[in-house]
Amino acid sequence: MNILIVGGSGFLGRELARQARADGHAVTATFATRAGDVPGIRWLPLDLRRGEEIAPTLRKARPDVVINAAYRKADWATTADGAICLAMAAAQHGARLVHVSSDAVFSGSDVHYGESALPDPVTPYGAAKAAAETAIRLFAPAAVIARTSLIIGDGGSVHEAFVHDLAAGRRHGVLFTDDVRCPVHVADLARAVLELTAAGRAGVCHLAGSDAVSRHELGVLIADRDGLDVAMLTAGSRAGTGFPGALDVRLDSTRTQRSLRTTLRGARDFLRRES
Repeated sequence: MNILIVGGSGFLGRELARQARADGHAVTATFATRAGDVPGIRWLPLDLRRGEEIAPTLRKARPDVVINAAYRKADWATTADGAICLAMAAAQHGARLVHVSSDAVFSGSDVHYGESALPDPVTPYGAAKAAAETAIRLFAPAAVIARTSLIIGDGGSVHEAFVHDLAAGRRHGVLFTDDVRCPVHVADLARAVLELTAAGRAGVCHLAGSDAVSRHELGVLIADRDGLDVAMLTAGSRAGTGFPGALDVRLDSTRTQRSLRTTLRGARDFLRRES
């Protein structure tokens, strides 16, 4: 299969590219500023904020499948407009689309969210993701919209870097005990996305970990795994601080998990320290 990974130099994009290449697929990946370091990949420049670059990139790559893993949190032009233009271009080129979305499309008012739940975002990033989802369902109804949560790795994620900085005293901050998500390991997420790519599924799928944990518990798990000073991780409540965004959002991935060979492990599992 010929796969185009948009945002291939990002945290998830690199893992997608690595696994897809290992599976024997022909992989083209895009970058906005700097090509990634995954060997055996064809790298092409693409900035989704420049819609005129999208069609020529698809003509060069000639993909069977386009996976949109591009991430630029505070940028509507990338998250909404660019994603929509990419979906329309993929449809015109006859390529299947897998679009990576986020639990940020939800307000947290319902806490537990199945795949049929309607977006009700409370942040600009969530609104951009929700706008992209709505347009993709209209213009590319055969696409997969894969919602996920906090993406963790083996030391390479921004969440892990923040915990390391706190534990080392390089940064000051609070890890909230009432800010809850369902983190997923980047390797599990990439494998599940590639499964959906090959399976011919369409519509919304949830790909989050099986454990709901607070930001503080997540930090403690990371610190314990990596041998950091847990005492340096200050706990606090986010309620009443005015910090934007939902508090407690738990994606229910049960339906999609039943159809996957990949197990979407919970954070308490994949962050468990080796004995």
